Amino acid sequence: MKPFAALLDSLIFTPSRNAKLRLIADYMAHTPDPDRGYALAALTGDLAFRTAKPALIRQLVAERVDPELFGWSYDFVGDLAETAALIWPERPSIQGGNRDWPHLAEVVERLDSAGRTEVPGLLAEWLDALDATGRWALLKLITGGLRVGVSARLAKTAVATLGTIDPAEVEEVWHGLEMPYAPLFAWVEGKAPRPAVEAGAGFRPLMLANPLEAREIEALDAAAYRAEWKWDGIRVQIAARGGQRRLYSRTGDDISGAFPDILEAMDFDAVLDGELLVLRDGEVAPFNDLQQRLNRKSVTPKLLRAHPAHVRLYDLLFDGDEDLRPLPFDARRAKLEVWHARTAPDRMDLSPLIPFAHLDELEALRAGARDAAIEGLILKRGDSPYLAGRPKGPWFKWKRDPLTLDVVLMYAQRGHGKRSSFYSDYTFGVWRGTEPGAELGAELVPVGKAYSGFTDAELLELDKWVRNHTTDRFGPVRAVEPGLVLEVAFDSAHPSPRHKSGYALRFPRIHRIRWDKPAEEADRIETVTGLAMT
Repeated sequence: MKPFAALLDSLIFTPSRNAKLRLIADYMAHTPDPDRGYALAALTGDLAFRTAKPALIRQLVAERVDPELFGWSYDFVGDLAETAALIWPERPSIQGGNRDWPHLAEVVERLDSAGRTEVPGLLAEWLDALDATGRWALLKLITGGLRVGVSARLAKTAVATLGTIDPAEVEEVWHGLEMPYAPLFAWVEGKAPRPAVEAGAGFRPLMLANPLEAREIEALDAAAYRAEWKWDGIRVQIAARGGQRRLYSRTGDDISGAFPDILEAMDFDAVLDGELLVLRDGEVAPFNDLQQRLNRKSVTPKLLRAHPAHVRLYDLLFDGDEDLRPLPFDARRAKLEVWHARTAPDRMDLSPLIPFAHLDELEALRAGARDAAIEGLILKRGDSPYLAGRPKGPWFKWKRDPLTLDVVLMYAQRGHGKRSSFYSDYTFGVWRGTEPGAELGAELVPVGKAYSGFTDAELLELDKWVRNHTTDRFGPVRAVEPGLVLEVAFDSAHPSPRHKSGYALRFPRIHRIRWDKPAEEADRIETVTGLAMT
């Protein structure tokens, strides 16, 4: 545990991506199996424990520390693992004695095999043996929320640097491996052949598009590109090979359980790239309808009927055993059309290509995309192979311009990781009722939450404003007086019964802080209603 704790402690204070990469690679190079494999699982979010939950941590701390003191400390720190690690009192018999830190593998394997009644004793034993940093790392490990600024992709890239393997190759084999990934490490270090996972329905890294900047438009050779709509769903990969059927999100998460209707239609041997949508009578439903199906382990028959899933196909990666990714896009598209006509899969159709001669024509189509409930356009070079990641040049996404609203800050919550000392997560609302400023009837109703779009300097200003204008506290959340206007940008507005306003904004981010604007001049619910209808 000591090397793992040191790694996490270093990562959280290291902002540079390349520096984080070096830290992880150095840890992997000097840590033996299986510890490094379990660390990799933790960093990629693939490690979970059935019986160790946040409620158990609170219970353990309450047995050692006054609950009132813990409550005040948690409110100040804003992070459960950090609070528990700092406030945990050591046993007198432990103080000054030798501390035997458990190995990471011991922690993972004992927790995985322990019964529910055994876990509290195990955790207390380890918490007594570790120092504050070790306790923090242990608690972060078991709750699954490391929050050290490391993506799964970065962790896998670090493993690839142990040898001469392309990170995309690590992604290729990842879903065919199991913890603690001994065959993976043996392969990248040149000690064993590549793990044989090709025959199954594993995830293949998606090819992603870069945003098209205004300065790049004139330089594009229109004749070299093909255009498609950017549909308002989520990007998925359909993998049906070797008798297995899987549906993956763009990050490689297996979402098959939430979409049995799609899996039932995968009666073929192929790997395809597409957009997951809810489709009714041939019309694409708002993204909010699709959200009703997402993040579920299973779905009810009622939900299947009310929100029928559909995949609009973009690309064909494998046709049987044939890997089509090295072919140019035009060739893959032709094969996709032949495959679709031959297979005629249920709940799947082709994303149509948009004919155009000049980019000006696409500009006009893009401007009208919102009226058609489409996010924008995707431009793909006709000669581009299917490459993992986001290579610059072959594919561009040309999204419609965002919408904006002037909203009023209502609540602020502490962030996590390096933001745990700041109020950085902001809930905001618009006015409903009589005109703002009147004595009766006007109220703020929430429409969204944002935690991005501001600089570090602006974060300090916002945090100071929140502390100086707090009206109430609810644990790590503060209610503030209605005095600060934020201009938020967002993609669309949708009806939402979970919000008091009846609406929610999709992908909101802070565009500007309107220090100059009085709160009573912020937007009203009628404006949101009008945007939700477009």
